[in-house]
Amino acid sequence: MRLSSSLNEHRSVGAFLLKWLLIGIPTGALVGSAVALFLGSLDRATETQWHHPWLLFLLPLAGVGIAWMYQALGKSVEAGNDLIVEQIHTPGGGVPARMAPLVLIGTLVTHLFGGSAGREGTAVQMGGSLASTIGRTLRLDTHDTRLLLMTGVAAGFGAVFGTPMAGAIFAIEVLAIGRMSYEALVPCLIGAVAGDWTTAAWGTHHTHYLIGSINTTNQVGLDGLLLLKVAMAGVVFGLVSRLFVACVHGVKQLLHRTIHNPLLRPVLGGVVVIALVYLLGTRDFLGLGVTGNPADPGAVSITSSFTPGGADAWSWWWKIVFTAITLGAGFKGGEVTPLFFVGAALGNTLAWLTGAPVDLFAGLGFVAVFAGATNTPLACIVMSMELFGAGAGLIDSGFVVYSAVACCLAYAVSGHKGIYRSQLVHAHKFLARGTLDQTDKPID
Repeated sequence: MRLSSSLNEHRSVGAFLLKWLLIGIPTGALVGSAVALFLGSLDRATETQWHHPWLLFLLPLAGVGIAWMYQALGKSVEAGNDLIVEQIHTPGGGVPARMAPLVLIGTLVTHLFGGSAGREGTAVQMGGSLASTIGRTLRLDTHDTRLLLMTGVAAGFGAVFGTPMAGAIFAIEVLAIGRMSYEALVPCLIGAVAGDWTTAAWGTHHTHYLIGSINTTNQVGLDGLLLLKVAMAGVVFGLVSRLFVACVHGVKQLLHRTIHNPLLRPVLGGVVVIALVYLLGTRDFLGLGVTGNPADPGAVSITSSFTPGGADAWSWWWKIVFTAITLGAGFKGGEVTPLFFVGAALGNTLAWLTGAPVDLFAGLGFVAVFAGATNTPLACIVMSMELFGAGAGLIDSGFVVYSAVACCLAYAVSGHKGIYRSQLVHAHKFLARGTLDQTDKPID
């Protein structure tokens, strides 16, 4: 009986793996190809904006075009990432196929005309939309459709950042605080790896970040004083992530309450962005912000934040303001890359205040602010290893522990509201034993 039971179990596992290899690899490849197209187009849009700065004055008009497009063709997909998360929780009508082209066009237009937004939202929405379409084509049941949607999310996230392991974990961690569906881990990993490999096969390259300060001194293991500084910074990263979430959701709610015509919200948002550019006298907070305009060597960006003096003391705050206005007004993109900018710039400032290594704190802020705003600390710890290079000797220098401390503390103090409103709370982060309310529900 035991032998028979064991053989049946192995057959079931083998069938599960074979099925998801046959479904997950093509899904990941399709999503990876879409992400490669998106990233290449996004680079062209960003470069065009740099070379033709006058395009910023058309941002309000571009916003009207995006709003009209969604009103005419995309009302059912306007919820974006939240729609995908909702469909994973309670599969229903699925994610419409038109979400992919609509968010692709909307994001490219936003960046072409200078809006401050990210790219993860676009990749995740394309991944979810394409995966849902594949599920309908294959006539998958509700259970497998749910797994396939998660696979599409993992493929999009892993491909857009070049972090397949983080993409797989993110897809299962982001759904609910306090609960992870490990059944989806293998399908998500298959999709994320296939998506990342396909994006790379199309010749798409990702930005490389270097943390060398804690390795150049031949330091091995942990430094107690530095660990204390990291812990204090982690708390600050979490509080700022909470501020980011409040600002993004707050601006959106304010505009929805005060301006009922959706075509007028991006007009106001675009005008405010233009006014801020000239009030501050800088364009550093427009667009993606990964690298600065080559014509402006002193521009603040994510990459510049890894060097001493590469960010001003309040650069992180102004990126929050620009992003909250852009996304709150209805422009398209994502929040994650702006979160990277906020975290890296804040880390640069905290390093200056505490006398810590600038590149280390920029890297920790990069992942920790993201961890706090999305409630995904495990994915962010893994992302730090994939982005900053375990092969560069950072494990021996204690970097992984520093990253874990920063991400976990940021997660702990960031509250239960994240950038994704459909994220459920399965278990509250910190309550006395016996008082946990494990009823799955979104946080209002």
